[in-house]
Amino acid sequence: MPEERGVYPKTLIKNQLLYFAELKGMKKSEAEKSMQHWAKVLKVEEYLNMTPEKLSKGNQQKIQFMTAIIHDPELVVLDEPFSGLDPVNTEIIKNVIIDLVKHKKYVIMSAHQMSTIEEFCSDILIMNKGKAVLQGNLKEIKDTYKANRLEIDVNKDITKIIKDLSLEIEIEKNNQYKIKIENEEVAHELLNKVVENKIQVNKFEIQKPTLNDIFIEKVGE
Repeated sequence: MPEERGVYPKTLIKNQLLYFAELKGMKKSEAEKSMQHWAKVLKVEEYLNMTPEKLSKGNQQKIQFMTAIIHDPELVVLDEPFSGLDPVNTEIIKNVIIDLVKHKKYVIMSAHQMSTIEEFCSDILIMNKGKAVLQGNLKEIKDTYKANRLEIDVNKDITKIIKDLSLEIEIEKNNQYKIKIENEEVAHELLNKVVENKIQVNKFEIQKPTLNDIFIEKVGE
């Protein structure tokens, strides 16, 4: 599935879906059955007898996604699959991709949103100017990094406690803090101070660098 829209704007959606399916060797009866199945899953049944030019970009994206998976391929290549999708449609396609992986399909995904890659991918390849700068199993890569953030959610303002420990607040909102740390010991020291002050702790999570952090480190310059 290419990032740019790969659908014919003035051809009935139903006809082009069947066309793409038959190009991949499906019999028409099988193609029609698969089309109805995916139209229901992706919630585009009402659009099958329309032309793509009358659809929103998000729904065009779902039709394009259907052309990529309608023939039940073993290998699925997706370029920016969530481009132009609202949160509801993003969730629908996310669930389909997760299901494809559960059914042992190979999925290669290109994306610039690191949170998307981190959520879906087991193995990654980061490229900079056409050259690979990092590749391998995502979990194993992250295991080589030390914790660098603490996320803590409390019921009172703890800004003074944080600053007394010379820690830097990255984000603060409604007594929810994301704090930069150099090691786990200082995070536990902060927790002890909070508990000593009888402040309720709703969440305490020591975090390793996100894939976004790693990406910036590798290609930031």
